[in-house]
Amino acid sequence: MPNLSSYVQSISYTAKSSLSISLAFTMCLGVVGCRDQHSSDATTSTTPTAPSTLKILHINDHHSHLDEEQMELSIDNDQGQSTTYTVSRGGFARVAALIKQLETKTEPQLKLHAGDATTGDLYYTLSKGQADADLMNTVCFDAFTIGNHEFDGKDEGLKTFIDALDRGQCAKPTAVLSANVQFGPSSVLYQSSRVQKSTVIETQGQKIGLVGLTIAQKTKNASQPNADTLFLDELSSAQQEIDHLRQAGINKIVLQSHVGFEMDKVLATQLRGVDVIVGGDSHTLLGPSELSRYGITPEASYPTQLRNGDGDPVCIVQAWQYSYVVGELNVNFDAQGRVKSCQGTPHILIGNDFQPKQRGLAPLTTQQQTQLGETLMQRAPAFRVIQPDAMALSILKPYRERKTQFSQSLVAYADEIFCLRRVPGTQRDINRSGLGDICNQDAHVNQYGGDIQQLVAEAFLQQGKSYFAADLSLLNGGGVRTDLDRGEISVAKVYQVLPYNSTLVQLNMRGSEIKAALEDALDAVIRLNNTGSYPYSAGLRWTVDMNQNKGERIGNLELQTPSGHYTPLHMEQRYRVVTLDFLANGSDYYHTLATIKGEHRIDVGLEYADAFLQYLKRNHDVRPTLNKLATAQYSTQQFIDRPL
Repeated sequence: MPNLSSYVQSISYTAKSSLSISLAFTMCLGVVGCRDQHSSDATTSTTPTAPSTLKILHINDHHSHLDEEQMELSIDNDQGQSTTYTVSRGGFARVAALIKQLETKTEPQLKLHAGDATTGDLYYTLSKGQADADLMNTVCFDAFTIGNHEFDGKDEGLKTFIDALDRGQCAKPTAVLSANVQFGPSSVLYQSSRVQKSTVIETQGQKIGLVGLTIAQKTKNASQPNADTLFLDELSSAQQEIDHLRQAGINKIVLQSHVGFEMDKVLATQLRGVDVIVGGDSHTLLGPSELSRYGITPEASYPTQLRNGDGDPVCIVQAWQYSYVVGELNVNFDAQGRVKSCQGTPHILIGNDFQPKQRGLAPLTTQQQTQLGETLMQRAPAFRVIQPDAMALSILKPYRERKTQFSQSLVAYADEIFCLRRVPGTQRDINRSGLGDICNQDAHVNQYGGDIQQLVAEAFLQQGKSYFAADLSLLNGGGVRTDLDRGEISVAKVYQVLPYNSTLVQLNMRGSEIKAALEDALDAVIRLNNTGSYPYSAGLRWTVDMNQNKGERIGNLELQTPSGHYTPLHMEQRYRVVTLDFLANGSDYYHTLATIKGEHRIDVGLEYADAFLQYLKRNHDVRPTLNKLATAQYSTQQFIDRPL
C-alpha cells in the first residue's frame, strides 16, 4: 500500500475484509503481547443508550516554545480609528492556565497534544525535552501523538522525552500514541509497551477510542529515527486500529494525528468509523474569518466538517503552533455514537499588557488595558485574555534562568523584517509566518520566497568560503524555523531560527548533480506536499515552473562570479557546495546528495546555528546591522506554480 502522502495525489484505498480484521482482533485478545500496542480497555464493549457530549481541549506543535512572545494587534476605537498595540501572547503557562480554567469535572472531556512538543527553542537545546515534559505535566494530557520532530534525537531522544513525561506527578501517565510506527531491533523502544497504537479513555462513563498517527515519509526522510524504525502507511494503519476499537464496541473514535491538515482532510473522507480528527504538523490556524482584521488569516473554519467513509459527519481541528492557541471542541453524539454536531473555539492566548506602538501616545493604565482586552474579546471571541498559571511559571523558572544566562548576548540588529516562507507563490504553506499577514501576504515573499531562508543561505555560503572556498550553498526551506523581526538579535533568537543539530558539509558536485538535487526537492513539494524540501541557495539562482515534468522544472541556472555577475551553470563542471549533513545524507528527499561520497564529501563539522552566529559576528567588535539581500541574489528568480 502506498503511503498517504502519495495517496493525496492518486491512490484509492481498499479495506481488508471485516472477517479477517475480526479474526485478527479475536486472536490478539488471547495473546498477552498484543497489549503492547493496544489498550486493554478496548476489550470492553459499550452500548450507549442516550445521546452524549464530549469536550476536547487540545494543542499541537508547541516546539519547545515555552515563553510568551510579543505580537502586534491593530484595534479600532468606537470612531473607527485604528491603533496598533503590542501585547504578549502564548507561553506554555498560559496554555496550562486556560486548560485548567476550561476543565470540567462533570462532563466527558479529553486533553490532547497532537505532536511536535520538542525542538525549536533553546529550551530543547539545553534540556533535551525535560523542560517540555515538566510543563506538559502541569496539564496532564490524556494522550500525546508522536510527531516527526520527536525523532530529531533518534529513537533514544524520543525515549528520553517519554521518560521525562513519566516522572511527572499526574494521576495517570500520558498515553503516547502512534499506530504506524514500528520500532526496529536497534531502537531502545523495540518491543516496548510504552508507545501504543491506540488507547481507550473513560471519561464520565463514556469510553472514547484514541488512535495516534505519525506522518510517515516526512519522519523517515526529514528527521532522524533509527535506520530500522519504520513508518507504515497512514491510511491503512489508522483504519486497522479504528476497526479494532469498533470490534471491541467502542463507537466514538478520535484520530489524534500528526500528518498535516491536507492529509487530515483526506483521512476524514476515506476512513470509516472516525468521528473527530485532532491534528498537527502543518501549523494550521483554523478559526473565524474575522481574525483577518487583526492580521491573522485562518486557512479554514474551526472546526472543519466533512463526511467520513460511512457518510457520517467528522470534525477536524488543529491549534496553530508555538503555544499560541488552545483549541476547545465540543462534540455532540447520538445514541449510536455518530456525530450530530460540533462547534468550538481556537482560543488565541494573549495577556492584558496592551501598549500603543506609535510614538507620542501615552501608556495605557491598568484599567484601560483591561477595558481594551474586554473590547477585543467581545469583537473577536477567539482572542482570550488570560494570565499565566503560577505553578507552571515556577516550574519553568530554573530552565528560563539557564536559558537567559546562555542566550542574553546580542549579536546583530535587524533593520528590516526577514519573513519566513518555505515555498513562493500564493498556494502552499502560506500561513507559516509567526508575524501574520505582514509576511504571509507580502508580494515579494510570494514571488521570491522567504527572506530569512535566503539570509541563512547567504550566511552558509560566506562560512563555506572561509572554510573551503565554496561556490554556492544549498539549504532546505524547512531547516529555518522562524522569522526575524526588526530589532536586536540575540543568541537565543539564532537558535530559534536554526534549532536543529545539523553541521555543515562540503560536497564537490557536477552541475548536473546540483540540478538533479534541486529537482528532487521540487518533486517532494509537488508529489508529497513536503513544503520543507523547497530549495534555497546563495551563489546560485534559477527559475521554477511547477507545471513541467520532473527534470524540467528548474531552469536558467546561473552561478554568481567573484565579481558579482552571473554566468550559466555548466552541467559537467564540478562546484564546491556547502550544505547540511542532514541534506547530504539524502534526507528531506534530497536523494541525489546521498550519492556524493568518498573524496567528494568532506564533513566541515561546524554546527549550522554556529555558522550563522559566526556570520553575524563577522565584523568582530562591531555589531552588524542586517538588511535584506538584493532581489537579484534570491535563489528563486521566477516562480510559476501549478494548480493544487
